[in-house]
This record gives sequence, C-alpha cells and structure tokens, in this order.
Amino acid sequence: MRPFLFLSLLLAALLPTLASGQTAPTPGFERLPSGTEYQLFRRDATTGRYAPRPLAPTGDAPYASRAGQVLLVFIQYRTDRDSLLMDSRRMRPEPVPVGLAPTPPRGTIEEAMTLLLPGDSAIFRFNADSVFTKSMHQSVPPFIKRAGNALRLTVAAKELLTPEQMQARQQAMLAEQKRLAKAHSAKQLVKDDAAIQAYLKKNKLTAKAKKTVGGTWYVVTLRGKGVLPKKGQTVSVKYRGTLLASGKEFDSSAKHGGTPFDFVLGQGQVIQGWDQGIAVLPKGSKAMLLIPSPLGYGERGAGGDIPANAVLRFDVELTGIK
Repeated sequence: MRPFLFLSLLLAALLPTLASGQTAPTPGFERLPSGTEYQLFRRDATTGRYAPRPLAPTGDAPYASRAGQVLLVFIQYRTDRDSLLMDSRRMRPEPVPVGLAPTPPRGTIEEAMTLLLPGDSAIFRFNADSVFTKSMHQSVPPFIKRAGNALRLTVAAKELLTPEQMQARQQAMLAEQKRLAKAHSAKQLVKDDAAIQAYLKKNKLTAKAKKTVGGTWYVVTLRGKGVLPKKGQTVSVKYRGTLLASGKEFDSSAKHGGTPFDFVLGQGQVIQGWDQGIAVLPKGSKAMLLIPSPLGYGERGAGGDIPANAVLRFDVELTGIK
C-alpha cells in the first residue's frame, strides 16, 4: 500500500473523533452526545439490590412526559479524585427538588437529571468547565482544576411530583414547621416566665412588676408625663441590653454614641418584647423590660453575644414620639 494512501485512510478513520474533540469514555462509564459520562442503576423490586440499566431511548414516554415536573433527589458532589464537596443529606433530611426542563442545555447537571426516574441511582462525570459555566454560572475553583478538572455527582432519585404537588408539599412542610415552632415557643415561654419571676423575687421587684398581654414583663422606674405611643408612630429609645442569666451586656445606646434608637412601633421592626414593652410606657418613662426568649431572639439567638433561648433584660428610656 502506498504511504500516502495509508495516511489518508487513517485520517478518515480518526476524523469523527477529532472533529468532536472527544476521547474514549472513562472506564466503566457511558457517554451522552453532549460529553456527560454516566453510570445508571435501577433497584430491583424483588432483591432490593441495584443493577446497571441501559439508557432509555430518546423520547421514551415515561421520560419525555416529565418536562416541567419536579424530581426529588439526594445528591453528592465530588472531585474526580473522590474528595467530597457537598452531601445534601448532611444539609437537610429531605431530598432536594430539581425542576426538569423540556430542553436542558447540553452537558449540564439539568440534562443529566432528565435521565432519571424515581428508584434510579446514577453517577455522572462532567467536565468541570462545562458544569460551572452552564449550571453554576461561575468559574471553576482552582482546587477542582488541580484535582483533574472533572466533577462527579452521585444521585439517588426518590420521587417525582407535579408543580402543584410540589407546592402543596412545601406548604404542608411550612405549616408543620410553624406548628412545631409554636409548640416550642409555648413550652419555652413557660420556662422563661418562671426564670423571670424568680429574678423579680430575688431582686425584690415582684410588687412593682407587670406583664403585657403578650408576655413581656416590665418594671417602671420613672413614669413619664407624656402620652402613650400609638402603633405606627416613630419612637426614640435609649437602651442597655443584658442577658438575664449572667448580666452580660450585649448592646447599648452608649456603644452607638448615645444616640437614641428610632423605630416604628408595632410594625415588627424590632423584637416582639420591645414592641410590647415600649407600647405601655408614656413619653419620658424609664423602665426595665424582661423579655422571654420567644419574644426576643428565640432558638437562633443573635450573633455570638445572645445565645439560643436567652431571656433578655433591657433598661430603656422612651425619649421621643413622632
């Protein structure tokens, strides 16, 4: 065979691969036309074990009809060297909702998700540049480039919902969260109320103390001669805030140049204990507000100074009403 003829035949054989810019898939993986590599598995209903399954034909009814629906999945992100970047199970107990687009961009996480039905598991391998550009809209972090510039996703598909079903599910979850938070607040309020009464008794303030309808205790140390503020008015307050348990100061007007703090009363611009306590003080009054944690910063606390479920004491002066 003449040398130039052999070279021509070789180039003809390699031309499709060279034109696509693709090499052979990573061992153990199949590859989509977009370049995304995958391993698909299906759980056997009888044995409970996962076994490899082939890719469904393009346009297969169970897959083609899912556009616009929501797939609930557990997902892990790893580098190509198997370093764990994110595990959704560690962040939240529920699976993550993923919207299924009718025509997702090629080479993206969204495209990969369209291959799955509930009960499937998969490992996807992506070019990191493609995923970060198309799915995450940011540049690839240097440490991923150093780890081979590839990203692996392990996905377990759990449930497929319509948008209406997903909305109903989210509303039910939100309602349950509110119910649990309300139940915790009620229980914590009883505990905090007992702590406040013990504090008042210890400091011989019980006879002077009063409680708002909402549950905030207050002791007037100087009753002003002005009018009571009304909901919607702007009030100016000087204050010093401490933790009831330790007496540690966490904030004060003095830390802000002695300037009074202004807020609109009854609009939720401050914690509930302030809205309740300031509303019962005539202009010019000085008072001590003792605020149960559900009316303060609750289970979350605030920064590093106010821990979770902290009962608060505020020494306040209502200096102005507008």
